[in-house]
Amino acid sequence: MPERRPSDQGTDPLVKGAVRTPAPRAAHLDRRRPLGKGSGMDAGRAEPKVAPSQADAPAPAKSTAAPPPPAEPERPPVIQPMPYVPKHPARAAAYIATSALLGITQGLGTQMVGANLFQIQGSIGATQSETMWLMAAYMAPYASLALALVKLRRQFGLRRFAELSILVFVVVALLNSFARDLQSAVILRFIAGISAAPLSALSILYMMEVLPREKKLTIGVSFAMTNLTLAMPIARLISPTLFDIDQWHGLTTFELGLSMLCFCGVYMLPLTSPPQAKVVDPLDFVSYPLIAVGSGCMAVFLTLGRVYWWFERDWLGWLLVISIASLTLAAVIELNRKYPLVDIRWICSPPILHFAGALIIFRTVLAEQSAGIRGLFSQIDVTNAQAMPLYWVVFACVLAGGALSAMVLKPGREPAIHAVALAALAVGAYLDGQSTNLTRPEQLMVSQGLVAFGGALFLPAAMARGFVAAFKKGPNYILSFVVVFLSTQSLGSLFGSALFGTFVQIREKFHSEALIEGLKSTDPIVAERISQLAGSYAGVLGDHALLKAEGAALLSQATSREAYILAYNDAFMAVSALAATALLALTIHVAGARLMKQLQPAPALQTQSS
Repeated sequence: MPERRPSDQGTDPLVKGAVRTPAPRAAHLDRRRPLGKGSGMDAGRAEPKVAPSQADAPAPAKSTAAPPPPAEPERPPVIQPMPYVPKHPARAAAYIATSALLGITQGLGTQMVGANLFQIQGSIGATQSETMWLMAAYMAPYASLALALVKLRRQFGLRRFAELSILVFVVVALLNSFARDLQSAVILRFIAGISAAPLSALSILYMMEVLPREKKLTIGVSFAMTNLTLAMPIARLISPTLFDIDQWHGLTTFELGLSMLCFCGVYMLPLTSPPQAKVVDPLDFVSYPLIAVGSGCMAVFLTLGRVYWWFERDWLGWLLVISIASLTLAAVIELNRKYPLVDIRWICSPPILHFAGALIIFRTVLAEQSAGIRGLFSQIDVTNAQAMPLYWVVFACVLAGGALSAMVLKPGREPAIHAVALAALAVGAYLDGQSTNLTRPEQLMVSQGLVAFGGALFLPAAMARGFVAAFKKGPNYILSFVVVFLSTQSLGSLFGSALFGTFVQIREKFHSEALIEGLKSTDPIVAERISQLAGSYAGVLGDHALLKAEGAALLSQATSREAYILAYNDAFMAVSALAATALLALTIHVAGARLMKQLQPAPALQTQSS
């Protein structure tokens, strides 16, 4: 039986009867209707209207029912799915286009800076390490804000939430055009991370709006995740042209145009809004700031730890301490709430930990494409403009993976889909591990296409399975699932990139030492190579000693480049081994589950034997 909320008491016929009927009738109603959930408040309101003669009458329900605790929080209203209303095909296509626009716009906000780190340095007068603060500032609020937005849009209405969030995003995109130095750019990127947080959720909601219930977790999830994944190749395809137009401000102007298109789409195509309900609890204002501080500090730590090195800066350690302390305190508060903001016990259950671990492994493997190939290209001097044919292949493979997922995704098929995705990721990373200093984008099309295809195939199945697990527990557990999913996507991607980059730097030192040990100036081959490299300066330097020093410096640079290429190959092979290990573990898990199911006797046989 659904609970009555205070806002519903004015329409409760029992409350009306208690107010308007004579005293004997009210007493009869009290004896017939025992107190239950939500009825303590109704009875308290009706009691002053009872006639004095009723005080002598017996009240068994009142004497046997224990009064509710005064500080007991109200149970959050159960989230009910909205009924499906078919739309005209043209209008449905507009909703799908808006979903794609929102997803790509949100993804470009995170990918634009990462795809153009070296070009942005000159535009804002910053070093490479300082430019990484732009990514850290964006991810700090973005990592946790989706948790608060889920409740806010339930409290204040979906349409109002959508229009206001897009309007804020437009204003922030406009302000980005005025960023002239590193400090102003970092501040605006922080605000952009706040304003962009609702876009991914809106993209998913717009895709779900036009689909019947039975297709939301198959076609809807597949296309929604594909929209979010397309941002990576698109960012690298359009960046060279935008930089040629107006450097850093070419990117911000393009983002402003996309935000205005998003605002038009959201304003002209409203979503079906569920009933508003009071779901924000006073303790949420204590728990959420702790979660936000913990997640934000962790995001900054993971983004900048590799750049400044993990043990070289004291403030990195303090960031980690603050993050752990804040998240621990938030978990203690949530564990002692009857209706928590986040169900920590459910999140820490073995199935959800298994789900989160699988997503983190997936994000670590995908770092091979987002961070690995970008770093390899920087070592072999390949720019985004030269790699455009490769990114067109990646774009096409993402579309192919999303389309295949939409066709084959059904409940129960997730393990098979994950197996195919992991196999593609393992093979693609293995092929990338054969790179040399002569490797060019044309040689990486097959391998990167496999990685993109596997990534587009893996994510929809994982999200659909997580939604099913949350719905089995109850609709109100959707918020906890959103926390798990978005945390593994934002913090998981940062963790994967940090782990990948750290592994590359460690292996580079190893290979650099091994290569330098074999380079001795007394070796005739080494001396000849130094002389050849110094020949490029022979026209401007007449001193033989200076020529030899310049040749040795060029040889050192070439050695460092070769060491980095070998380190990236090691990282690609490690990613391939990780994907293959995950595939083996998945195969063993599925085989074990099927074997246990076959060994269990059928119910009919159990009944006959008994």
